[in-house]
Amino acid sequence: MSLKCGIVGLPNVGKSTLFNCVSSGKAQSANFPFCTIEPNLGSTNVPDKRLEVLADMCKPKSVVPATVDIVDIAGLVKGASKGEGLGNQFLANIRETDAILHVLRCFDDDNVVHVDGNVNPVRDKEVIDTELQIKDLETVEARLAKTQKQAQTGGDKEAKKLVALLLRYKEALLQGKNCRSVELLNEEEENLAHDLFLLTNKPVLYVCNVDDASAVNGNRHVDAVREAVKNENAQILVISAKTESEIAEMENYEDRQMFLEEMGLEESGVVRLIQSAYSLLGLQTFFTAGSDECRAWTIHKGDKAPKAAGVIHSDFEKGFIRAEVIKYEDYVTLGSESAVRAAGKLGIEGKEYVVQDGDIMHFLFNV
Repeated sequence: MSLKCGIVGLPNVGKSTLFNCVSSGKAQSANFPFCTIEPNLGSTNVPDKRLEVLADMCKPKSVVPATVDIVDIAGLVKGASKGEGLGNQFLANIRETDAILHVLRCFDDDNVVHVDGNVNPVRDKEVIDTELQIKDLETVEARLAKTQKQAQTGGDKEAKKLVALLLRYKEALLQGKNCRSVELLNEEEENLAHDLFLLTNKPVLYVCNVDDASAVNGNRHVDAVREAVKNENAQILVISAKTESEIAEMENYEDRQMFLEEMGLEESGVVRLIQSAYSLLGLQTFFTAGSDECRAWTIHKGDKAPKAAGVIHSDFEKGFIRAEVIKYEDYVTLGSESAVRAAGKLGIEGKEYVVQDGDIMHFLFNV
């Protein structure tokens, strides 16, 4: 399953520095606006200690973690919806992502230029929100004009449902709200909403980029952001991109852990960021484990066994017969698949089984 998160924000808020920390890509990072023009694409593994435990137990020939694609998108400025700065390019790039990592500058440093002259993360957030809302309003109004005709002249029931949803989105946008603030009533509306590809309907994680001293408890800028987004369906993560860049340069694992302990952190911000992005999209992991390979597979929460099988290979889903399921805790406690079988802890599940996070699975199929 391909997952793409876009790192966005105003110029000079630390997007590219953060991108370099979390991905295998290397983006230019400099103290001037529009340092990033073309989007930088990298990928990173999803940290999961369970996979490490399974690998230690199975001693496989290969270990394959789940991955996330990260895109560093050019900084956006006021007027982007009308083509200012790199606006049109920015909006096109963000439309292609599954989720938004919105970086906000929450540190004071006279040596780092701010495109608007002073540090105010709430204002910065509103600048980007406004530009995305303007673009979404254009999309909604254009779709309304077309769909209302279908609903009125053809008596199309689906068109009527879409019109009702579009009108709710329009009302929210005219009030300066993001589309994600509109509560969807059922799965049918969720499908209609997904097909609209609205920018402000994408799940968002606000990443507050702070100074080293604020990496643990945040600061007044972070407090202001929390207050500003309290009514949004969004998450907040506090991270110091500068600190993370220093950690990323340390090759020795023990040195990294010692550095984190000195900072008062249990784990790096990069690990928390990747895990938060994974969770943001409602994703979870199941495993396959054996002597040849231990692997983490990405699925959506609520996916049933055949859908999970299809992530491995489409034939597995088409010819699905049943799944053998071992709970991670049982595997670790008992020590092996054979011990799990002997203890009667291996479950035989059919097509309606909803896969749980951490399940270790083996699929039987016939095509």
